[in-house]
Amino acid sequence: MSKKHIEECVRASLEQYFKDLRGAEPHSVHDMVIQAVEKPMLDVVMRQAEGNQSKAAQWLGINRNTLRRKLLDHKIIK
Repeated sequence: MSKKHIEECVRASLEQYFKDLRGAEPHSVHDMVIQAVEKPMLDVVMRQAEGNQSKAAQWLGINRNTLRRKLLDHKIIK
């Protein structure tokens, strides 16, 4: 799957979201998208990194402490 394909999936999902609103005003779209994407991304990256947080953080391009906080926030780890 290419970056372009991921972008197309996000674009199509957002287009459908706005259609489903039927003219109602959207709220916190940015937060909604980040929340919808971040957890599955973290799940997959952690699985591919075989639970190695340092490796996963490096792959994600974020600090390990930031990754740990996000994993706790999404209840991926305790």
